[in-house]
Amino acid sequence: MFHSSIAKTIFFTNYYWLLLLLTNFNTFYQNYNTMKLFLTVLNLLIFSVLLRASSINYEVSMSEPHTHYFEVKMTIIDYQKEYIDVQMPVWAPGSYLIREFAKSIDEVTATFNKKILKVEKINKNTWRIFSQKAKEINVSYKVYAFEMSVRTSFLDASHGYFNGTSIFMFVDELRNQPSKVTIYPYKEWKKVSTALPKTADKGFVYSATNYDVLVDAPFEIGNHVTFDFTAAGVLHNVAMYGEGNYNIETLKTDMAKVVEACTAVFGENPNKDYLFIIHNLTVGSGGLEHLNSTTLQVNRWTYNETSYKGFLSLVAHEYFHLWNVKRVRPIELGPFDYNNENYTTLLWVMEGFTSYYDELLLLRAGFYTEEELIRKFSGSINYVENQPGNKVQSLAHSSFDAWIKAYRPTENSANTTITYYSKGGIVANMLDLMIIDQTKGAKNLDDVMKYLYQEYYKKQNRGFTPKEVQQALEKVSGLKLNDFFENYIYGTQTFDYKTVFGYANTDVDIFSEKSLSLGVSLTGNVVRNVKRNTMGYDGGLNVNDEILAINGFRFSDNFAAIIEDKKVGEVLDVLISRDNLIQILKIPLKESEFIRYMISSPKEKNSIYTKWMAVN
Repeated sequence: MFHSSIAKTIFFTNYYWLLLLLTNFNTFYQNYNTMKLFLTVLNLLIFSVLLRASSINYEVSMSEPHTHYFEVKMTIIDYQKEYIDVQMPVWAPGSYLIREFAKSIDEVTATFNKKILKVEKINKNTWRIFSQKAKEINVSYKVYAFEMSVRTSFLDASHGYFNGTSIFMFVDELRNQPSKVTIYPYKEWKKVSTALPKTADKGFVYSATNYDVLVDAPFEIGNHVTFDFTAAGVLHNVAMYGEGNYNIETLKTDMAKVVEACTAVFGENPNKDYLFIIHNLTVGSGGLEHLNSTTLQVNRWTYNETSYKGFLSLVAHEYFHLWNVKRVRPIELGPFDYNNENYTTLLWVMEGFTSYYDELLLLRAGFYTEEELIRKFSGSINYVENQPGNKVQSLAHSSFDAWIKAYRPTENSANTTITYYSKGGIVANMLDLMIIDQTKGAKNLDDVMKYLYQEYYKKQNRGFTPKEVQQALEKVSGLKLNDFFENYIYGTQTFDYKTVFGYANTDVDIFSEKSLSLGVSLTGNVVRNVKRNTMGYDGGLNVNDEILAINGFRFSDNFAAIIEDKKVGEVLDVLISRDNLIQILKIPLKESEFIRYMISSPKEKNSIYTKWMAVN
């Protein structure tokens, strides 16, 4: 839409420069460069105003939910071009894998005043609409949604759930423009839950300031249970889908404690309201963070005595992310490129630090004892240090290659990779103790998180670089961390656990456990993975081999009995079926070693320990 005020501005501006030229050529010449700059800025302003008049609105319906199709209508207003390219994201922020959401799109059509426009697909996730400068274009398409995970979308006869990146197409030039979303639930469904603000008293109409905000707010649609609680001065809504053994009053109290503990780390909560979408299923798939909401998918019976703390840890993890990654973030993670991978070497901070805090905060919230937390830390160290990939892949490398390795594990992944969640959590633990020790209890890792939040999110309104993370840690602690980063972030050296935990007067016992083991994981008799440098690895066992017999005895779970009187070096005859061909492998007996780390509670708690454990 071309505004009359803009037309007047253009007219009088051009009139001024023409008059200047006619009356004083020398003055005109001297001001030529000024004129060029002025007109350039004016043209940019005009384009900006024109672009602000453009918008994209969406309508989502689900007339036949049992078919698993969301029906989407996208209306592009006042963006008058010969053609418009609309695109579907290829990934969902927070889940670092190219998911090719365009594969689920069917029946893309476009119209103007009921006139059918030509639509041509020009690459895997882009449709070109020959819009002929039409003022309002209606783009319609269907999305097949039958993948029940926190990262994707799902629709069946019981409910609908979607993440915006798998539902909403976008026009790249209009990503910063506001949009409106209208949901038309299936006729028998009465509720819609989302973190987007509602803009109409009737119906389900929501607004988003830009595309990033739009797709960062998942929707739950159906007849789900809803309740709310207030914590840290923020209203928290909960949308609970699926049957389960939960108790609403207990959840209100306990989730509020987690929220308060998370908020205390940063000193403030940036939200006015927040939404938890919780799916109670047979098989859960964890959680995914968003700007002011999260989706959690858990086993429906997780709210019992043995599993409930694990659920609260998941709540803490995803809630902590509303700061750490959604606001405190690597510079590469926002604004997002939805068409390609967004590489960063800092996922060990975003996910690893969050993994450390999701356990530490349960102690602060009163759910863990100190002994339970120490056992958790011991378990993480044992997992990481006994994974062969820990000595192959660095943390920075693990973060960078999340796109091709972390979300695409193979039977050999344990031998070549390490997770930035677990090892990043250990790094956070080490740094926390080092900071407390160096500052004599005046500072801890909380102060680093506060600094990153205040400096880069609130003050500079941007992400940070790996160097700036190191500088923040050094600024708060007074430590010089070049060697630490070189050895443990970009290298694969083993931490000096005894020294670092010793700061807190906490002992670490390290001992070796050796056993005669094939070094394989089995499903029945079929090999699923083979651990590097073990008997099976050295002896030539392959994934998918079926072990039929050992030394003439039919093999089941009787390996220990078969080798009961054997010694290291003796050769086993292992009969296998490989691709249905029978063969015998000669495998020498070899011990496998497991290094066990046991952290014990201190006999006497010093000031470092009390700061670390937040002991009153």
